[in-house]
Amino acid sequence: MHEKNLATLIIIMICCFTTSCATRKTSTITGQTGSAPKREFRGAWIQTAFQEEYASKPVSELRKDFVRKLNQLQACGINAIIFQVRPEADAFYRSDIEPWSRFYTGTQGKAPEGNFDVMAFLIEECHKRGMEFHAWLNPYRAGISGPDVFTKDHIYYKNPEWFVTYNKQVLFDPGVPDSRAYICRVVRDIVMRYDVDAIHMDDYFYPYPVAGLPFPDDESFRRYGKTQGYSDNRRDDWRRENVNLLISDLRRTILLAKPWVRFGISPFGIYRNKKSTPDGSGSETNGLQNYDDLYADVLHWIRQGWIDYTMPQIYWEIGHTAADYVTLIQWWDKEAGESHLYIGQDVARTMKAGQLTEKMKYERNLPQVQGNCFWPANEILWNNGGIADSLKNHYHRYPALIPPYVHQHDRSPKEVKKLKAEWTPDGYVLHWQAEQSPLNPETARYFVVYRFGKQEPVDINKAENIITVTTNPFYLLPYERGRESYRYVVTTVDRFHNESKKGKTKKIKL
Repeated sequence: MHEKNLATLIIIMICCFTTSCATRKTSTITGQTGSAPKREFRGAWIQTAFQEEYASKPVSELRKDFVRKLNQLQACGINAIIFQVRPEADAFYRSDIEPWSRFYTGTQGKAPEGNFDVMAFLIEECHKRGMEFHAWLNPYRAGISGPDVFTKDHIYYKNPEWFVTYNKQVLFDPGVPDSRAYICRVVRDIVMRYDVDAIHMDDYFYPYPVAGLPFPDDESFRRYGKTQGYSDNRRDDWRRENVNLLISDLRRTILLAKPWVRFGISPFGIYRNKKSTPDGSGSETNGLQNYDDLYADVLHWIRQGWIDYTMPQIYWEIGHTAADYVTLIQWWDKEAGESHLYIGQDVARTMKAGQLTEKMKYERNLPQVQGNCFWPANEILWNNGGIADSLKNHYHRYPALIPPYVHQHDRSPKEVKKLKAEWTPDGYVLHWQAEQSPLNPETARYFVVYRFGKQEPVDINKAENIITVTTNPFYLLPYERGRESYRYVVTTVDRFHNESKKGKTKKIKL
């Protein structure tokens, strides 16, 4: 992007960042005609913590396995991968800030063969397939099993005053401002050096509480909380504000680095139980709460416009006595605000209960829900309960574009130019030209190719007519005998997933 345009976009988005976002624009959800949604987020989480497969394989096999997985997930309609790049203050990518992850090489700090950068490889492979790559970080977690696995130059040993130990886990103390600044530094490094589509964080903020074991932040509360005017009986408010500051700072960090990169949170599925809220605004549930137990005020982040998507982990079954799936998706649907709302689905529990059809039906009929993310991706790859077959043959039978983030940018990109069909050494090829730039998110990021029969009305809102979604400015046509007439339409889509209005049309005989 030209420097002037980039500066203008950053200013506009920071203005949005500082303004409360109360309502969703009606143009956010488009192309929802018919039974197959044209716009739908279809994500899958790939976990790296405690996964033995990465350290046990040579790089050549690891590459092949990732390609196999992405091909399978793409065949099942998945259009976004959420990959855990930082499970415990470490890295599945080349970093001068944090060490290589022990879950990647077996020993923290040990470099992989050839310094193979998993994140860089996956970003390239995802984008080849028209899939998004979301870099998933656990912000406060430094050591799941204590400090014994840390390298000598780990940040824990450089700044021990930033950390506490709780239930055997080493954690950044959220009450220490330097912890927050360090996490922002890590995120900025990723966003600046890698072509990620989003930064993603899940439900691990303050740790899940253990009965009878208070969180050990007396020192930071004395040093920071009390000097900020918080009394002892308001420590919970101080903790929530610590996380609020992290989310706000991360939002600003991302905007100033690359304003088109999104920030998404996948919180625990219950915000607050109704019985815990004085005004009765919570859900009719009975379980652990983001607000009260993890000090994660997700609704505040949504209302302030700090996050671009919310992906609550609604892993329970329909009819669950403490946390009913339908109750929760309806509650989140009412609270979605400007943030996109995607539902986190537990594959194993859903398939065991035989509820995939019901869940898809419920969430597709809610006005604010715009897709799903499946936990974990391996369950799809294993076809647990036939889920891969169901997605491929029914729910994701046709491709879907990710819903546009119109709160970031709401203008259509320019149409393609010079759309032609020509014979080449590779076959009969449809090709075109388009304005593209890796530094200008308003230009074409990828293209959508539609096909319509001779007598069929051209309607690019129908997912059934999408032939391919590609980053290439060409498409190899399925030429047969040159007797059947078709109309092909090609549209452009920008980094915010805004699509050009009409596309360019070419009549072709195949």
